[in-house]
Amino acid sequence: MNRTIEILDTTLRDGAQGEGISFSVQDKIAVTMALDELGIAWIEAGNPGSNPKDNEFFKLAKNFQLRNSTLCAFGATRKKGIRAEDDPQLISLLEADTKAVAIFGKSSAFHAKEVLKVSLEENLAMIAETIQFLVKEGRNVIYDAEHFFDGLAQKKEYALKTIKTACAAGAARIVLCDTNGGSFPSVITEGVTQARAVLSEDTILGIHAHNDCGLALACSIAALEAGASHVQGTLAGFGERCGNTALAALVPSLELKMDLRCLPEGHLKKISEISRRVVEIANCTISDDMPYIGSHAFSHKAGMHADAILKVASSFEHIKPELVGNDRHFLMSEQGGRSAIAE
Repeated sequence: MNRTIEILDTTLRDGAQGEGISFSVQDKIAVTMALDELGIAWIEAGNPGSNPKDNEFFKLAKNFQLRNSTLCAFGATRKKGIRAEDDPQLISLLEADTKAVAIFGKSSAFHAKEVLKVSLEENLAMIAETIQFLVKEGRNVIYDAEHFFDGLAQKKEYALKTIKTACAAGAARIVLCDTNGGSFPSVITEGVTQARAVLSEDTILGIHAHNDCGLALACSIAALEAGASHVQGTLAGFGERCGNTALAALVPSLELKMDLRCLPEGHLKKISEISRRVVEIANCTISDDMPYIGSHAFSHKAGMHADAILKVASSFEHIKPELVGNDRHFLMSEQGGRSAIAE
């Protein structure tokens, strides 16, 4: 493997915002243990400032003995007009007692002025003071630059200034968010390139893509090719609106196609089973045609295909199904062909 890519799973936070998804505290614990077993580096486990359920989870999480994963709590920059140390939401993040904290702030001048109703200068102060406060309290800060790519298109210099501010304040990771999911891979490539040029060399750059154009997977890969080394998503791809980058489809591509290390050695073969476990906990299903882990991913119906597979597996399969813990299936039909059925 030529380099390591950090994987952050946000099933328990962004995934929980998907329609029909509601995790109990016990569900959240079960998902956490499954992701840790898989070897996910970071688990974004919820927003303790938003609801009592997440508060209870983080209290219990203090006693977890995770082997592979680091938990992080999620929240926003301080509210306008108050000091960071007086913001109840930031205090709740400290009380969650996680080593890392993910904080989102506005990179779009439009969103700062029209949604937060703050001046551009106040928005920068909110970013800087929040991160400085959390770093001073010993937290490893992951800064999510919300609406970064839209902000870059609308007011480039300001969008870049927000991430430079976050970096200068002490954020170890800057994650560029395609919050509306409307960007094409070429836009992601250009945005990552511009961000990389203004950040310190030791700052880890990341991508958080939504799937509203059906391009979250492609956008995440484009970001990694452009220099990012941290990627966020949900294991099965569910999340608000059209969902997030599906890590169960992304990680095998990175490891098997791009020679990038995402999971501990030997753990990739667990990804199908653990993905099904997480989806069952969420009370939903994996699409049969989901790449790598879907039940149809290695199914063959046409007689010519089945016959060829029996002779040379790579003739109609791009990887061996056992590499991701999946199975090959031959389907019986009028298209099956005599030789494959006889075999």
